[in-house]
Amino acid sequence: MHGYEAEMEEVEESVKTVSFKSPRDSSGHGSHTASTAAGRYVTNMNYNGLATGGARGGAPMARIAVYKTCWDSGCYDVDLLAAFDDAIRDGVDVLSLSLGPTSPQGDYFSDAISIGSFHASSHGIVVVSSAGNEGNRGSATNLAPWMITVAASSMDRDFTSNIILGDGINFTGESLALLQMNTSTRIISASEAYAGYFTPYQSSYCLESSLSSTKSRGKVLVCQHAESSTESKLAKSKIVQAAGGVGMILVDEADKDVAIPFVIPAAVVGKRTGNKILSYINRTRKATSRIFSAKTVLGSQPAPKITAFSSKGPNALTPEILKPDITAPGLNILAAWSPANGKMHSNILSGTSMACPHVTGIVALVKAVYPSWSPSSIKSAIMTTATMMDKNRKPLTVDPEGRRGNAFDYGAGFVNPRRVLDPGLIYDTQTTDYKAFLCSIGYNEKSLHLITRDNSTCDQTLPTATGLNYPSITVPNLKNYFSVMRTVTNVGEPNSAYKAFISSPAGINVTVVPRLLVFSSYGQKIDFTVSFKVGAPSEGYGFGLLTWRSRKSRVTIPLVVRSAHSTSGLLR
Repeated sequence: MHGYEAEMEEVEESVKTVSFKSPRDSSGHGSHTASTAAGRYVTNMNYNGLATGGARGGAPMARIAVYKTCWDSGCYDVDLLAAFDDAIRDGVDVLSLSLGPTSPQGDYFSDAISIGSFHASSHGIVVVSSAGNEGNRGSATNLAPWMITVAASSMDRDFTSNIILGDGINFTGESLALLQMNTSTRIISASEAYAGYFTPYQSSYCLESSLSSTKSRGKVLVCQHAESSTESKLAKSKIVQAAGGVGMILVDEADKDVAIPFVIPAAVVGKRTGNKILSYINRTRKATSRIFSAKTVLGSQPAPKITAFSSKGPNALTPEILKPDITAPGLNILAAWSPANGKMHSNILSGTSMACPHVTGIVALVKAVYPSWSPSSIKSAIMTTATMMDKNRKPLTVDPEGRRGNAFDYGAGFVNPRRVLDPGLIYDTQTTDYKAFLCSIGYNEKSLHLITRDNSTCDQTLPTATGLNYPSITVPNLKNYFSVMRTVTNVGEPNSAYKAFISSPAGINVTVVPRLLVFSSYGQKIDFTVSFKVGAPSEGYGFGLLTWRSRKSRVTIPLVVRSAHSTSGLLR
């Protein structure tokens, strides 16, 4: 998957990496994600002395099978489909896919991952995938309802460098650079160091060959990073170094929290800090600064936060299905690395690729305890036990602006492995339900057979895609009144009663019938109906919750509704 892990391609560009015609990892990405899911315990894990401590994967006793589908030139559909077939034949329990299509994703029958994961799911295999690193509204991919799609969030650990200006003011930036400046030196805006045919504006982005070595030599340069640019930040530090610069401050609002292993003393700061530093340069005749080595900071606040790069909903292919489903740690993650790329055994990377295997490890543990549970049961348990609060019991926020998050950012919330083994109730879905879902969104039987490879018919179809028994309810076009049925299965105490508690989306009246579910046995199923009525139409999507509470369990699903009277949002 393109994104933040791509920075590592720059780290060792001088090292000739070899692609092995085997599952052996030559890039590092596979080792990193596999060890996060199921790595054995290591007593002294660290990255060049940063983030030191013991570490292990989510399910360290699990066995790993690796299927190589991607090469330097990309991932090929034929290889992806062959890998799914091999994994099904080998009898794997969980498939972890830290890859995906670029946004916008094609329909389910033109996407190899959607097709392969459908077959895996129909064989009882849980498929976990990453949501994508494009960060924009509606950019989430891996959208099929039979997959678990994971967004990325932060932890309460940071890697920071101190930047001290000549006037004594201290700023903090994000960095993995262990180099530091021994003394203060001149600091200038990179726009002042323009060279040749480049304008000051172009040079402010520290583009290749844009910096004059005469103007840059011995100085710290303040460079800009274009938002949503695929340019490597690491490469910019090399460009500054080649021009004779001794340090760099990189201004990047969108991804100011992503730590980069720069080749010179350098750090990433947001726009507000960057403007303060530029203001100091403009008002000071001989402005100076000093950049210190990166250090590990624990207890950073607030945490977790949804990362700026994590791709967001709504689902651009089937808006009735909420995506992403869940969020997990994906920012500055320390895990194993292949020494074939850079002679390192561990590395720190960011991306939804890193969030995906956190959930994979949890799925493996659930599968070990409940081997008979279907993939949708495990997905439901993960979603209905998630939290929408950070560690200070405040609502989850989203970088870079720190706005309050919603279900399009994090799905059901931040994964909570302590609660997932005792979900109380589950929303179960079988392969026949997914076939009915496909019929409901317009696939005829001929096209259905292309994905199912059987003689399925569209006799059983859902009134709308919202009718799929999913652990969330999304109504993208509520005209006036709409009701949908859900079925829950009791996997908690045999004799238990659950009462409905509703937090309605803004401007929408929500009712649940019945309001009380009384179970008398394990595995018992009960249907209920959720009805939505437009009260006061509001702009765009509104977000709410439905929670079933018993004496010991809370089972929560997101409610996402957009009134047809609204003029904004994403409609199919």
